[in-house]
Amino acid sequence: MGIFQLIDYVGLDVCQCILGVMNDRLPGGRLRSPLIDRLISLGIAGGQYADGSQKDGFLKYEKGRPGGVYDPEQRAYVSFSEIAEPCHQALGAPPDQAKPWKSVIQYPDKAKYLADYFHRLKSMITLGADLAERYGRNSKTIGLGLVSGKAADREEDVNTVLLTGFFHAYGPINDYFDDEVRS
Repeated sequence: MGIFQLIDYVGLDVCQCILGVMNDRLPGGRLRSPLIDRLISLGIAGGQYADGSQKDGFLKYEKGRPGGVYDPEQRAYVSFSEIAEPCHQALGAPPDQAKPWKSVIQYPDKAKYLADYFHRLKSMITLGADLAERYGRNSKTIGLGLVSGKAADREEDVNTVLLTGFFHAYGPINDYFDDEVRS
C-alpha cells in the first residue's frame, strides 16, 4: 500500500488530524498538506464503508484496486490509463537496475543495493530524480524533527516504525542524499 492508498484507507480527515498533532511536535510547524485541505473542502474523504471496502479518496477504487486519481482542477477522477504515458515522460526513466520496492524489502544485500541506487539517482537530472531527492531529504528532516521534538526517543525508533509497521524498504533517517553516500 502506497502513501496515497494509506491516506485513503484511514481517511483524509484522519490524516489531516494526524498532521495537525505531528505539526505541533515538529520545530518550525511546517507539516501540513494544502492538497489534503483542498480535497476535504471538495468533499473527497476516503475512509472505508461499513463492510470494510474502500471509499474513493486521492484514488478511485475499482473492485478494491486503484484505477484512477482525483484531479481537483477538473473535480473528477482521471483514469491511470489516461495519464500513465504523460507521467512517465514527465518524470523520466528510473535509474538502471531499478527494482520494485516490494522486492527491495527482501533483497539479500538491501543496504548495498539502496546505496548504489540512490547514488545513481543523485546523478540524474530528471523531474522524477528531483522529486525523489526532495522527498528523501524532507522525510529525513521530519524524522529528525520527531526525535528533537521528543515525539520519538531515538532515530532508530523512527526508522523501525516505518520499516516494520509500514513495510518501507528503508527508514527516513539515512544518508542516501548526503553529499557522500556510504556503501
